[in-house]
Parts: sequence; C-alpha cells; structure tokens
Amino acid sequence: MSALRISTDKSELDVDMIHAFLRDQTPWARGIPRDTLERALAGSRCYGAYLDGRQVAFARLVTDEATFAYLCDVFVLPDYRGRGFSRALMRHVFDDPVVAALRRIVLVTTSAHGVYAPLGFTAPEHPERYMELHRPDVYAASPAVPD
Repeated sequence: MSALRISTDKSELDVDMIHAFLRDQTPWARGIPRDTLERALAGSRCYGAYLDGRQVAFARLVTDEATFAYLCDVFVLPDYRGRGFSRALMRHVFDDPVVAALRRIVLVTTSAHGVYAPLGFTAPEHPERYMELHRPDVYAASPAVPD
C-alpha cells in the first residue's frame, strides 16, 4: 500500500465525495447544497489526503492567511479511520508555513479533542468573550445565494 499523500491543490479534490460526505454524514453540514460547498472551497485553504489515488480525508481552513483561521470540515472516510490519517493530515496542515504563521486558529468539535489537543488546542481562555450566530437549519430554509 502506498503512503498517504496530502495536497492543497484544489483541482485534485473529489468534490462529489466531499459534498456527499458533508451533506449526508455530518451534523454540522447536513443538507449543504453543492453550490454552497463549492463557494466554501473556493474561499478556503483546502487539504486533500489521498491513498492510492483516491481521496480519503479532507480539511478546510477559512483564513485570511495572515492572522486568523477557522479549522473546519475535517474528516476521514469511515473505511480509512483508525490508521492515523487524521493525525497525519493535521500534522501536515500545521506544518504548512502559512498556518504556522497565524496568530489564532479556532475550531469546534464534539468528539475529536484527542486529535487536536496534541497540536496545542485548548478550551478558550476567556470563553465569555466568544459569541456566535448559529443557524443550524440554514441549508434547509434558505435558497442558494446567487453569484
């Protein structure tokens, strides 16, 4: 078996697979329209992980590439879990010189604290300063935004 290869080349992304996985198998992006995902990919720093030519994992950073990033949409396909691919993907992301120079990186996770804690992630020092506007049903309730 070949080694995991990680790339930031968006032309290599299996957008069909990413869309199907996020739309059908995640609580955070359930029902996401394809055009919404395509706009998100276009405006983000994306990392695809490939094994034997097939994309098996993905991560996305919403970032200004200077000071801040939001890490999101991180996943490994179910058949490829338990092989250390998520840790390898995260090591690659955080070894990226653009990411290494950022002052603040945030994320939201319900169950993967063990993946992110070794990278230095902790609970916010001042959670009372953080606010959010969360619209969990926005994909079901809103039509796509035109270009």
